[in-house]
Amino acid sequence: MLRRDLHNEAVNGVPCRGKVLTLDTMNPNVKRVEYAVRGPIVQRAVQIEKELREGAKKPFTEVIKANIGDAHAMGQKPVTFLRQVLALCSYPELLEDNKFPEDAKKRARRILGACGGQSIGAYSASQGIECVRQDVARYIEKRDGGIPSNPDNIYLSTGASDAIVTMLKLLVCGEGRGRTGVMISIPQYPLYSAALADLGAVQINYYLDEDKCWSLDIKELRRAVTEARQHCNPRVLCIINPGNPTGQVQSRQCIEDVIRFAKEEHLFLMADEVYQDNVYAEGCAFHSFKKVLFEMGPEYSSTVEMASFHSTSKCYMGECGFRGGYMEVINLDPEVKAQLIKLVSVRLCPPVPGQALLDLVVNPPQPDEPSHTTFMKERTAVLAALAEKARLTEQVFNTVPGITCNPVQGAMYTFPRITLPQKAIDKAKEAGQVPDMFYCMRLLEEEGICLVPGSGFGQREGTFHFRMTILPPTEKLKIVLQKIRDFHQRFTQEFS
Repeated sequence: MLRRDLHNEAVNGVPCRGKVLTLDTMNPNVKRVEYAVRGPIVQRAVQIEKELREGAKKPFTEVIKANIGDAHAMGQKPVTFLRQVLALCSYPELLEDNKFPEDAKKRARRILGACGGQSIGAYSASQGIECVRQDVARYIEKRDGGIPSNPDNIYLSTGASDAIVTMLKLLVCGEGRGRTGVMISIPQYPLYSAALADLGAVQINYYLDEDKCWSLDIKELRRAVTEARQHCNPRVLCIINPGNPTGQVQSRQCIEDVIRFAKEEHLFLMADEVYQDNVYAEGCAFHSFKKVLFEMGPEYSSTVEMASFHSTSKCYMGECGFRGGYMEVINLDPEVKAQLIKLVSVRLCPPVPGQALLDLVVNPPQPDEPSHTTFMKERTAVLAALAEKARLTEQVFNTVPGITCNPVQGAMYTFPRITLPQKAIDKAKEAGQVPDMFYCMRLLEEEGICLVPGSGFGQREGTFHFRMTILPPTEKLKIVLQKIRDFHQRFTQEFS
């Protein structure tokens, strides 16, 4: 039934036809999109901040947003060298200033030389600045122990998110039972479910094993794909490694198994590797899907189609606002590649300051350059602090009755399981809320801490979680953990 405002109605004798765009007439796929990381709980947090500024009395003086992996917003300092070069690129007159080291100036001149009119204010090629793509290819070769990377297979993007959505757009087609199915891990990063809803694709859930530190089990992948074949056409397998929101790091053996599975089931692999420098647990190491694929030999490396993604927003950089990223495609059909170039050219180009920043990430100061010592000191300090906070978070949560937390092996989040009393579950249902949303909303109102309920990422039926970033400075993180601990005990008593 359409709303009344769509009907032709006369006002003072003049026909009134209502609005062209209403909830009834808008794209129905957009209405199905949900993005928990910036959902209702975050909107309420922003409202509370406004109330605090206006003098409202609360049991806390600030809202701590531990809901999103935004390092600089949480107090992480920018890496000096990255910002020096970006400053030089933004205001080239500074190239005459002797406060800036020579290697920073050299990088800035090279980047500016590759820009139209020697300005980062000019558009670039749609695929990205050529010398930056060459540097990305060299970085990948070095990371993967010499396995070749072709700059023509590199596409620079507006953060990794943009490239992921672009790739999914190319992959989704068909109708009814022939509609493209995309396999995503549960829990998942909500970009995936949101993009699939927007594209009208079929989401195929495979569950990570919480009891085994959120590991990925091939039997579970097989179950998911077999069931999905009854109602759609599974064509894509998405992997996040290291994991978001679960912080697991996949073993080399697991990656090999996944690649074999993708080949057997004829699936396109999408490897989201934006946390590749964020590995903390002893005995864990990052293995790129591309490296493992090529080490498995030509039977796999010449047939399995894959795209892998990286970003300037995570790792030690945390430069989320610059929106820099890239994707590398492997074994992509040349005719599809032409279509991909057409698709990215519609958006003209990724932000050029983001491309410049990416270039510095893949081509950092070398040992014989003046900025190397400071750069390495800052990089090491950021990653060491994150490793320390990962251990601290796991340790504290596991002392709280009713909270169980797996080791944070990598990335920058923890996804603890919370046991909620039945009375709290019933109360949440009365309020029309999912139980972990009810819990997180109460935590926000009482302690000023903003987390994302596990339901926003997906979880096994009957289990409840929240995602918390480990990014706050160590002293503040200790306060956050203590507040959550006190709240959980209070909440449990209230509803017991």
